[in-house]
Amino acid sequence: MKQFFITMAGVFAGLVLFLVGVPFLLVVMAAGAARPPTTPAQTVLTLDLREAMTDQDPQNPLAALGRRNLSVMSVIETLRRAERDGHVKGLLVRLPEGGIEPAAADELRLAFKRFRAAGKPIYAHSQGLYPSGAVVSTYMLGAAADELWMQPAASFQVTGMANEDIFFKRLFDKYGVKADYQQRYEYKNAVNPYLYDDYTPAHREAELSWMGSIYTSATAEAAADRKVAAADLRRKLEAGPYLADGALNQGLVDKLGQVKDAEQAILKKTGGEQTVDFEDYMRARRGRSADGASGPAVAVVEAEGPIVTGHDGTANPFSGGPTIYSDDLSEAIYDAAADDDVKAIVLRVNSPGGSDTASEQILAAIRTAKAAKKPVVVSMGTYAASGGYWISSEASAIVAEPTTLTGSIGVFGGKFVLGPALAKVGVDVRELGVGGDYAEAFGMGQEFNQAQRAAFSNWMDQIYANFVERVAQGRNLTPERVREIAKGHVWTGVQARELGLVDEIGGFYQAVDKAKALAGLTGQVRLKRMTPQSSAIEALEQVLGVSATSARTLAAAAWILGDPRASAIVDEVADARLRDGGAMVLAPRPIR
Repeated sequence: MKQFFITMAGVFAGLVLFLVGVPFLLVVMAAGAARPPTTPAQTVLTLDLREAMTDQDPQNPLAALGRRNLSVMSVIETLRRAERDGHVKGLLVRLPEGGIEPAAADELRLAFKRFRAAGKPIYAHSQGLYPSGAVVSTYMLGAAADELWMQPAASFQVTGMANEDIFFKRLFDKYGVKADYQQRYEYKNAVNPYLYDDYTPAHREAELSWMGSIYTSATAEAAADRKVAAADLRRKLEAGPYLADGALNQGLVDKLGQVKDAEQAILKKTGGEQTVDFEDYMRARRGRSADGASGPAVAVVEAEGPIVTGHDGTANPFSGGPTIYSDDLSEAIYDAAADDDVKAIVLRVNSPGGSDTASEQILAAIRTAKAAKKPVVVSMGTYAASGGYWISSEASAIVAEPTTLTGSIGVFGGKFVLGPALAKVGVDVRELGVGGDYAEAFGMGQEFNQAQRAAFSNWMDQIYANFVERVAQGRNLTPERVREIAKGHVWTGVQARELGLVDEIGGFYQAVDKAKALAGLTGQVRLKRMTPQSSAIEALEQVLGVSATSARTLAAAAWILGDPRASAIVDEVADARLRDGGAMVLAPRPIR
């Protein structure tokens, strides 16, 4: 009898979950997909950049639940559509108070300039600029507007760039923890905070190098947009901080006022009747082709996050940030290579690196596409470093933003030795093993012995040599030259171009133009998104731990129960299915 009640309780809990939880989840998912009303005539869009953005849209539909929908790619694609929309007359931008990722700001700046070139003004409004992250990139983006407004009495603290690292070496020494790591080579500084108590000369050199490059690039672009000399602009910035009126007196901003004042000003400037939230406008037009053309296509495949083996179906859809799964990404590239309509591929990469084996799997797919006479052009986002550069190295061409962090051609590996620390509190770590001595190499109880260290070092050398070989072959450089500029050194896009590691400086649409040119395509060309994407049903299967058939049955049951919202969602899913039918190489991520 006891077992009977336990079973009945489980059945009841399951029914509650499936008949209440599932319909609710589906309703929430559909709410984001519902199309808002048609854009009114004489509209000014309002774009709020005060929350962090990803580079790309999430590949799992459940990952977006409870989060905003903006990504750098979605913003630039929507602005491209808005350029040709006669209802849209202008754009009001809310700037963040801290830093924007530098390459994201570069990409958005290009989109802003194109929008303005279409005869549509942009006003930017700031409630203050503070020394957090790459705030100089935020200022650069504001300077790309027709008018830069600042709230009265707000702070203007754009005086330079700084990056802070925390070193744990003395803490580890105090408690008996040993970081037993190796690097290839001195600039591969991702693990330096565990090995040292201060910057090494190479670490200091590399970090100041990319920070200086970003600062120089951002201030030069801001100066060009504000039509002043770059040296004069830097002098005024570095003399700060200011309050808003001081920034106005120095010519660093154009007008002071509340955001409502800026809104009224741009409505008056454009003859606009009302403002429309950018995300609402974006959702209303999602799914329409960015170029509206038919015929030959350029495939767009997106990749964001650390690079790991496996596929998205093995991951928790509500976990962390985006991840590049080598099975999914390589399959998407193979699909593009086999598609007769696709004449070229643009691979958008935003990754600090990850697994060397996963990176090699993806690179093999790129080689296959090139062998099929499909040029592959990489468009780099904020990061395309270490493993991110590995997968890019043999592309037909590489286009990077001026401030993309790339390169980091190197490798690190090792372990934390916790045995001595644990022994101090009465915990003893023991290990047994059979076979070769290396089988016990990664036990946490003690450091590598001499033979294990030599074997591990040899393995690291082989991975590094493979990396150098890929770069040398892909970039048409000698291995000796690659070794000179590798050693784990992070470079900005501008620096990488000078070194021959990238081909052009520009954004996503410059990469599309490059792909068209390599494929011999002219005029408008259809962009065909082939990024690996989980369907809503697959996502439900994953999160609920049931089969796709069961998920469909549960959704249908909700429909049968007569909930009109659930019914609408089932119809939406059915439509979607019909449409569907037709860290061994990791770089640091210091700027936010």
